[in-house]
Amino acid sequence: MDILETITAAKRLEVEKFKPMSSIERFEKDGFFWQIRTRSLVQSLLLPGSTGIIAEFKRKSPSKGWFKTKELEVEPVVVGYNKHSAGISVLTNDEFFGGDLDDLIQTKVVSDIPVLRKDFIIDKWQIAEAKAFGADVILLIAACLTPAEVKDFAAYTRSIGLESILEVHNEEELGHICDEVDMVGVNNRNLKTFEVDIQTSLNLIDKIPGGKPAISESGISNADAIVTLKAAGYKGFLIGETFMKEADPTIAFADFINQLNAKA
Repeated sequence: MDILETITAAKRLEVEKFKPMSSIERFEKDGFFWQIRTRSLVQSLLLPGSTGIIAEFKRKSPSKGWFKTKELEVEPVVVGYNKHSAGISVLTNDEFFGGDLDDLIQTKVVSDIPVLRKDFIIDKWQIAEAKAFGADVILLIAACLTPAEVKDFAAYTRSIGLESILEVHNEEELGHICDEVDMVGVNNRNLKTFEVDIQTSLNLIDKIPGGKPAISESGISNADAIVTLKAAGYKGFLIGETFMKEADPTIAFADFINQLNAKA
């Protein structure tokens, strides 16, 4: 199996294990589920003057191993991200990315911008779980789902007050886009090989419906890349490894923002 198939297979086993322990109905009574309102990433991306950056917290990746130890607390990092980001992405996958749902809760409590739960969603149960643990936005990966599943999951996401990003990797997956999806993300990392090329985003931008903010994901390592992608039509830029691989992610993030401001 390739990397994506391996992760997805492990996620199915995880859901099978934990799903019987807490029903969707129980999630609907817990945690953040009935918070007064969720935070809109769509609005945040379209806000005049927004950097469009969705800064990501992740401790490891399947291709490069650990950036930070499991003991790294999420709070100091996301507090540093909060001021100049349009949103914060939190990896909640433990086995392959070193994250967990507690990271999601802590991020929601200490930030005031939209929080994206980034994981491999293969069941609506995970979407209810995401809201109960503080997510404002969830990620749906076209490579893991059928078009019918995307439509169903995105409709449920919207029905409980969350937003969804549909992530695609190639032109074929654009067929998964439907009215129920709020945003479209283009992952410049091939999840089968983990090779990265921002040209993927540039090749697909003209094929993304204009009414859905486009987000470029992965491989954005300098301010020039954002200038290029923004000129092409992208509103959002998901960046994680560029910051997390450095000794202090908050300093790396601040330096990046200074570089971006110098380009304005």
